[in-house]
Amino acid sequence: MSDLFRLDGKVAIITGSSRGIGRAIAETMAAFGASVVICSRKLEPCEAVRDDIIAAGGRAIALRCNAGSRDDLAALVRVTTQTFGRLDAVVANVAVNPYYGPLSGISDEAWDKIMAVNLKSTLWLANLALPEVAKQGGGSFTLISSIGALRGSTAIPAYNISKLAEIGLMQNLAVEWGPKNIRVNAILPGLVKTDFARALWDNPETLKTVEAATPLGRIGVPQDIGAVGAFLAMPAAAYVTGQALTVDGGSTISGGL
Repeated sequence: MSDLFRLDGKVAIITGSSRGIGRAIAETMAAFGASVVICSRKLEPCEAVRDDIIAAGGRAIALRCNAGSRDDLAALVRVTTQTFGRLDAVVANVAVNPYYGPLSGISDEAWDKIMAVNLKSTLWLANLALPEVAKQGGGSFTLISSIGALRGSTAIPAYNISKLAEIGLMQNLAVEWGPKNIRVNAILPGLVKTDFARALWDNPETLKTVEAATPLGRIGVPQDIGAVGAFLAMPAAAYVTGQALTVDGGSTISGGL
C-alpha cells in the first residue's frame, strides 16, 4: 500500500522550478523517489536547487529553458529522455503577469505575452512531452492555474483569464490523452508566499484581510502546493484526471481572495 505514495523510478519535469511553487513540487517529488528535472530561464538558480536535492539524497539535473520558446521546450524533453531514458510526469508551472489594471487599458503586447506564456507554451509542452509519457504506458501532466480563474478582477484580469483558459486546456488534454493512461489535472493555488505574489502578501493590510477571510487563518506556503503536485503524479492518484483542484485554505468558500 505504501507504494501508492511513492515515485521511485519515475522521471519528472517541473518547469519554473528554481523557486517558489515549482521548487517545492520538485523537492517533494524527489523526496518520494522521483528523478527530477529543474529548469527555468536562468541556469544558476536551477543548479542550486539541483545541488540541494542531491545533497538530500535525491536525483536531479538542471537545465536552462525559456518556456516561451518551443525550441527550448523541445530540447528540455529531448535532454530529459536522453539522460534518464524515460519521462513519466510533467508539471507546467510557468506564468507571467506584466500588466495590472482593467482590461480597458491593456495593450496588445501585454495581452499577447500573457496568453503566449501562460497558455500557448503549456500546450507546446504538452504536445512535446506527452508522447514520451505515453511510451511508458501512462503518467501525468499537471498545470498550475490559480483561484483567480474562478472570479473576475480589475487588478489582474488578463492573468485570471489565462488561468481560466488553462482549465479548459487541461480538460481537453485529459480527454485526448486519457486513452493513453495519461492523467491531466490543474492545481488552483490561493495566495501563496512566493516572490511572484509578493505584491499581495508583502502588504500588511492585504495580508491581514486575506488571513481573516481564510478559514485556515493563513496564506499558503510553497510546500502546501508541493505536496499536492507530487500526489497527482503518484499511483495513489491513478483515477484522478480532468480535475481543477483548489488549494487555498478555504478562501474561495468564504469569500476571501
